[in-house]
Order: sequence, then C-alpha cells, then structure tokens
Amino acid sequence: MSRLKRIAAKAAPTTLILTLGAYADPQPVGDTPTRATTPNGHYISWREHIIDDTEIAGFPLSGSDGLVMGDIDNDGSEDIVSVHESDVQYDGTPDGHVRIAFGSGDPQRWHSITLSEGTEAGAPEDASIADVNGDGYPDVMVASELAHLVYFQNPGRDTRTVPWQRLILPVTRNRGSYIRVFLADFNGDGQPEAVAPNKGAQNPEAGDFEKRTPVSVFSFEDNPLGDWQERELGRYSVPQNSEPVDIDADGDLDIVGGSRGERRIFIFENVSGPEPGFREWRVDIDSTMTAGFNMDYADFNGDGRLDIVSATPEGLAWLAQPQELSGVWKAHPIGSFGPDLMTAIVVADIDSDGDPDVLSGSYSRGPRDRDGDVGLNTPLGRLGWFANPGSPGKPWVRHDISRRKRGMFDKFISRDLDGDGDIDFVGTRGNSDPYDGVFWLEQVRTVTPSRSFVPARTDESEEVSLP
Repeated sequence: MSRLKRIAAKAAPTTLILTLGAYADPQPVGDTPTRATTPNGHYISWREHIIDDTEIAGFPLSGSDGLVMGDIDNDGSEDIVSVHESDVQYDGTPDGHVRIAFGSGDPQRWHSITLSEGTEAGAPEDASIADVNGDGYPDVMVASELAHLVYFQNPGRDTRTVPWQRLILPVTRNRGSYIRVFLADFNGDGQPEAVAPNKGAQNPEAGDFEKRTPVSVFSFEDNPLGDWQERELGRYSVPQNSEPVDIDADGDLDIVGGSRGERRIFIFENVSGPEPGFREWRVDIDSTMTAGFNMDYADFNGDGRLDIVSATPEGLAWLAQPQELSGVWKAHPIGSFGPDLMTAIVVADIDSDGDPDVLSGSYSRGPRDRDGDVGLNTPLGRLGWFANPGSPGKPWVRHDISRRKRGMFDKFISRDLDGDGDIDFVGTRGNSDPYDGVFWLEQVRTVTPSRSFVPARTDESEEVSLP
C-alpha cells in the first residue's frame, strides 16, 4: 500500500475531503462514495425522483425554470406550480408551458396538468402564488420573458378540471422581458400586490445593458381580472430580482433586488401607510460585487439580523447585515463550484446539526439537446452543498452530489417531502432536453458510505468527474 493510500485509510471522512481535496477523485461525481455525515455519524447521500418531465407530460417539456409550492386545491397536500420556457435555443418564439403537479401526500404520486401553453405562456421564467381575489384558494401569477405578466384565477372547486380564468396584465403586455414575479401584501390590507423586475430583453446584448428598465409594484382596485396599475420603484441596467423579505425584521415585507448590469444588490425598505411605500438602500459590500439574481436569507452569525447568501465573482458568499441598512455588508466566503456556474441557491439545515447549510446547482453551457463534446473544464450541470462549520471564521466544507454534462438547476425548495425527519429538495432542471422537468432530491442516511447520487433514469446525460 502506498504512503498516500495509508494516510487516506486512516483519515476521517471530513479530513479526507480537506487534505486530499475534492478534485483528487477521478470517479464520476455521483458514483463517488459520500463523505458527508450527520452529527451522529450517519452518511448523507441523495436519490433523485421525477415529478414531471417530457415522458409524464406526453409532449416536449423543456427549459424548466421557476417553481413554487402551495396547497392549490386545499386538500391538505402541497402542490407544485412550475414553468418551462422551451429554450433548446433562444429563437424569440413566445412558447412554453405552465404546469401544476398536484400532490397526494405520497411523494411518489403526482397528478400533473397544463395550466397554460404557447404564446400566452410566452417563455415563462418564474411563478408566484397567493390568494389574490380573497376566495380562500391560491391563485397564480407568471412572469414571461416574451413578454408580460399573466394572472391565473383559481376556480376553487374542481380546480384540476375546470378552466382557470386568466388575464395578461395590459400594462405589461409587450413591455420587455419579465424574469421574476412575487405576490405579497406590502401594506397589510389583506390584498396581495405583485412586484416584478423587467430586464428589458430575453437575452440582453451590449446595447440592452445601456438601457434602464423598471422594478415595479402592480396593484388592482377591486377585480384582479380587470385593470392593474403599475408603480415604478426604480430603473436599473437589466434588473433581475425583486424578492419580498422582511430584511429589517420590523414586521412588514421589504424588497431585495439585484441588477445584472450594475452587478449590485439593492433594498426597498417598506415604509407603507395605507398605500405601499418604499425607501431605496444600496447594499454596499466590503470586498466584492454581486448581481443578486438568486439569493436566500438566514441569520448566519446569530446577531438577530437576516443575512443574504448570493453568488459573487469569487463564488458563493454570505453577506452579514450591518446594524443599519446604510452600513457596509461584510462578505464571508462559502465556496465555489468552479468552473461550473452557480444558479439555484437555497438555505436549509441539511445535516441536522442546528445551523444553516447551503445547497446550490449550476448552469451548463454546452448544447441543450445533446451531451456534445464538452470537457471537464467546461461549465457543466452540478449539484452540491456546503456544510456550515458553525463559526464565521472557519472554512465551509463542500459536498458534491452530481456533475453531468447537461443541466441547469434554476430553483430549489426545501421540504421534508417523505416525512422521515430530514430535509429533501424539490427542484427544476433545464438545459437537458429531454431530461428537463421537475424532480425531488431525497436525502438518504446510512450507517456506511454509499454512492453520493442515485439518478432516477438509466438513460441520462453522462455523469462526469471534477476537473
């Protein structure tokens, strides 16, 4: 036995990942024995399950992006609204699908329907749910990159079979490119408003970054199937987020946004009276810049203030909220997927040790309808998570789950979907036609190491190693 092998045989699992490094193992990532453990010594691995895809839908379902969960039919089980922009290539064609997967209480059984398709869907990128009309059933709003917001009103009884009334908000029609949308009650009157960034173009080019397009709040008077009014909060170079979060912990919802062109995050502090009102703050970061596309929130240092997790040019970081919103946010590095490009970010206590960890997915840049001739140093489709060390000064430990030639993991929602006491994830996957769609990632705990990832399909995009 070589000296290196003798050292590795004696090392604990976490020591192995830190001393040999994640890049030392030539095996495909998903086939590599897991090194992640819980505090009681159980090993953490992952098993993939398909909720919705081309085979289930019975038609091509590609370009899967946003999703949101809630009990759409009020039967006590959470359902999934997902959007699929049909983006094997950006051809400017306004097509796509909005789907609902109705839950059953059994994570292996879902009933899926198409809520919208074609021009009306318009390359849908994101969705939000809330009871907009006050009838006790969650309604749906969708952001379409080509190019509007569309409201779908839940019919209530027989919601799986009765057609939903819908409205393309007239003030948004053909106005640019809506990439995100959120429904939230900002002024506490019980009636949700919508907030959305308009990035200007589906695939912004150089000239688009010189323009300034709005982040806006949309509201209605009496009937959400009637007219909506727009109130611009500000204009930016390719704004791409506007998420309702009570960032200052004062009991009302603020808005955290991001601009790709300016590579910065901004906050609209809620100062509402009878009408929604906001004060803008720039998020000044001490050492790096971030576009604020995908973010999540947790109190990482225990000071009672929500911090922000975001991707930066150097990798993933959490930004410590200062005492005042006008102060400087200190960046703390978490880790990197390099050369893979991070997209989805979600915070959850994955290993049950009482502190927040971070799961992320990446964005493959090769062909979207075939594996293609892509090398290991090309941005590929990765799943992985970072274990919180429990102290701001210690390094986070990265645990890779899977790395395939194709995959864009745009959104994750944490849930204990199978009710076994640990955190699972529901997510979307794009850039992988015909493997796009909605899946859930089951956390599996064992007393001995097992392979890091068990895919749902035998016919799949090729699993590869790290560079």
